[in-house]
Amino acid sequence: MFDIKWIRDNADAFNHGLSRRGLEPKSAELLALDEKRREQIAELQEAQTERNAASKLIGRAKSTGDEAGAQKLIDEVASLKSKIQTGEEALRALETGLRDAMAGIPNLPLDDVPMGKDEADNVHVRTVGEKPDFDFDPKEHFDLGEALGLMDFDEAAKISGARFVVLKGALARLERALGSFMLDLHTSEFGYLEVQPPVLVRDDALFGTGQLPKFSEDLYKTTDDFWLIPTAEVPLTNLARESILDEADLPRRLTALTPCFRSEAGSAGRDTRGMIRQHQFSKVEMVSLTTEGTALDELERMTSCAEEVLKRLGLAYQVVLLSTGDMGFSARKTYDIEVWLPGQNQYREISSCSVCGDFQSRRMDARYRAGGKGDVHHLHTLNGSGLAVGRTLVAVLENYQQTDGSIIIPDVLKPYMGGLSVITAES
Repeated sequence: MFDIKWIRDNADAFNHGLSRRGLEPKSAELLALDEKRREQIAELQEAQTERNAASKLIGRAKSTGDEAGAQKLIDEVASLKSKIQTGEEALRALETGLRDAMAGIPNLPLDDVPMGKDEADNVHVRTVGEKPDFDFDPKEHFDLGEALGLMDFDEAAKISGARFVVLKGALARLERALGSFMLDLHTSEFGYLEVQPPVLVRDDALFGTGQLPKFSEDLYKTTDDFWLIPTAEVPLTNLARESILDEADLPRRLTALTPCFRSEAGSAGRDTRGMIRQHQFSKVEMVSLTTEGTALDELERMTSCAEEVLKRLGLAYQVVLLSTGDMGFSARKTYDIEVWLPGQNQYREISSCSVCGDFQSRRMDARYRAGGKGDVHHLHTLNGSGLAVGRTLVAVLENYQQTDGSIIIPDVLKPYMGGLSVITAES
């Protein structure tokens, strides 16, 4: 959400930012709505002033015995009261119209974000790690998991339909191990506070982080008007909603391991086999709440935290800077981390780390007080996957596979696996 005063003062910059998103100018439309709103406010204030003045004169007229004059004033106050009530309703409608018009406009990209239409225009930043060298043709994760008898999509389909999986035995434990390892790393070494948030949220929470109203079809809604979270970014960021934090307590860094739910609307035909694109998946999320001056440094730090997970697991990956056409709705700048999957012979996204400026905090009224006693400003928010647990499981299976289909467990996960070092069909 944008500050309409900022748009009024920076209409050209606002329109330029939208053009970099591939959108038409919006400032004239928004400012016209705002002008009507401001005119309505002025009319209301004038009517309220007239009512207050007339109310004061009623007593004076009565004190002098001017009953006719007093009644005339009473009638005038009643008329003004009706006019004010109608005006307040009109003002609420104008404010709702302006809010709705602004709610569907994405955040503006930073100047160093590359122009582009889609992922083909993303810019490579760095490649880290060595791809494994196999003396056999590496298999994809679903072939490996099914051959082990520990990954079953058919059983899941009987229960829930397509894009679900049942993990068993050592693979179920491996996914749990990955989530625990990520949380332990982020909390013990990187200063994130572990949170266990609700996974059912209200409309306001999803509006605050930008999923509503634009992306409702990508979400799951219950019959009693709760929404299943698509990412823990939603409840974690909303912990600051309608609050004023102390600048001394910033940055506030939060992390959570939760199930996530996405309808995958619009992805028909993409990744129909396997665990890459599921309706339900586990993810470790990182959220930072900070100030404008530290937000970009925090983005680099958050990205490095996500990268460290892959480094400790010994997985090769690359970092790309998303173009304006591939960037998320609420983001000003985003790095994607893509892990190497030898079974697919390509890099696939495993984390996105974004800085959102004050775009989300304005939607949820999340603020901080400078210096503890100074001016109040909107927080700058960041979010990133640290990592998507299911996709990390996929990467481990494909990168640590052996010729007989068994899976070597990375050293950092062995303490979480009860001494198991290799996953076999007997595991």
